[in-house]
Amino acid sequence: MPSHLSRRNVLLAGAAAGSALALSAAPAHAHGRPRRPFGRYGSPSARLTSTTLYVHPRGAGDFTGLQAAVDAATGTGRTLVIAPGVYRETVSVPADRTGMTWIGASEDPRDVVVVFDNAAGTPKPDGSGTYGTSGSATTTLRPDGFTARRITFANDWLRADHPGVSGTQAVAVKVMGDRSAFFDCRFLGHQDTLYADSASLDTVARQYFARCYAEGDVDFVFGRATAVFEDCDFRTLIRPDLTSAPFGFVFAPSTAVANPHGFVVTRSRISSEAPDGYYKLARPWVPSSDPTARPMLTVRDTHLGAGIDAVAPYTNMASGHPWQDQRFAEYRNTGPGAVVTVPANRPQLTPAQAAAHTRQAWLGDWRPQA
Repeated sequence: MPSHLSRRNVLLAGAAAGSALALSAAPAHAHGRPRRPFGRYGSPSARLTSTTLYVHPRGAGDFTGLQAAVDAATGTGRTLVIAPGVYRETVSVPADRTGMTWIGASEDPRDVVVVFDNAAGTPKPDGSGTYGTSGSATTTLRPDGFTARRITFANDWLRADHPGVSGTQAVAVKVMGDRSAFFDCRFLGHQDTLYADSASLDTVARQYFARCYAEGDVDFVFGRATAVFEDCDFRTLIRPDLTSAPFGFVFAPSTAVANPHGFVVTRSRISSEAPDGYYKLARPWVPSSDPTARPMLTVRDTHLGAGIDAVAPYTNMASGHPWQDQRFAEYRNTGPGAVVTVPANRPQLTPAQAAAHTRQAWLGDWRPQA
């Protein structure tokens, strides 16, 4: 399904299907849906633990919405088991909910969808202005030790529906806590889909994404977190509002200068529904709140599809912060988007340097539990 059609009321058929997008109220695969709404994860009458709460959109759980469950899940180490369905709401998890886990009760992340449609330029209902980029997030995760499994985080705001809005950033999830892990999750949006951030400029937030899928167009994986993306799929979308390249940028890190570790992408894949060469791999984001930022991105052992501009995969976001002055590097990538035609445009790590650009180096003493 062409991505310029509304995301609403259709369900993404999965990463292999490209850009058909989320969001039917019914589970993606009725034949695969558990007979019990929470599958193997118990129920309100048979809790796995006393700290487990159950969310079901039609009333079979403790709560019908995620924010209500989060509000009730005070303390540390709480688990939300989320039944298949579409949860159209914004969700904000306070920093004091440390060690929280969200589990999609289905074995398929397409079955559990958290979605809303605010953008940076969307007016707030109280008339106090617009949401801004951070405020546009469907889900905001502040606590340390947060884990999500088999969940889709989405923002289905579309430029075509709002031609007069200039603030087109529309975040699906903003992650701010240290030791945040996502397993088999999906992140759907267009601009600024996945915001991998930290709580403050001087706070290091380690984040781990395993077997995840993210799609979008402009800077759709961005932020200042120390983030590892391992065995993930990234897909760049068509831009019906544009007729020439570039359509957008996959990564836009904003790593603080004192942080030795930004984004590292390893053993992953980048594909595209756009014409060949219409996307840049990355551009550095030096925000006004941190003019000394020195963005860092390493892409290694990853397949870069033809959608990536192999001749000039990097570009500037602002002329005063050229990408060449940042910490961008590659190592042993494959695919048509990884072909080195202009060596100066493709900084490569040596084997000795690559030995320090690993999950272990980025995460230190933290070992995410798969």
